[in-house]
Amino acid sequence: MMMVRCYLAPSANEGLGVYAHADIAKGAVVWLFDARYDSVYFKDDLVHVPAHFRELLERYAFAHPTDPDMIVLDCDEGRFLNHAANPNLDMSNPNRGIATRKIRAGEELTWDCSQCTAAAVSFAPSRHRAHGGSQVRQ
Repeated sequence: MMMVRCYLAPSANEGLGVYAHADIAKGAVVWLFDARYDSVYFKDDLVHVPAHFRELLERYAFAHPTDPDMIVLDCDEGRFLNHAANPNLDMSNPNRGIATRKIRAGEELTWDCSQCTAAAVSFAPSRHRAHGGSQVRQ
């Protein structure tokens, strides 16, 4: 779950992205896995969910930090964090994401997806259409 106030807006990286509402200090905890809020699913149960929900899980869920038989779906904007080759979040600890530098208000929050898998990183098509226009911060 996101530990900072943020918002969704169109992303130059892909579809929607997560943006900082206010400046974030280097070293700040930006994201935490929290089983009280984030939804946890057994991988084997994916065959029993409706196809459209399975597609959502396959696109936005990530490997559980301690149980390889499970996946996690963020409860909030965190599911829309985009990959970047030079990210501003360090997600190498599967339980938390840390700001690698000062992040300015209005800047997209990004991470390196390869930090969370030993397999090759592949990207599913976006499920959302984000059209241009002004970015609204609330």
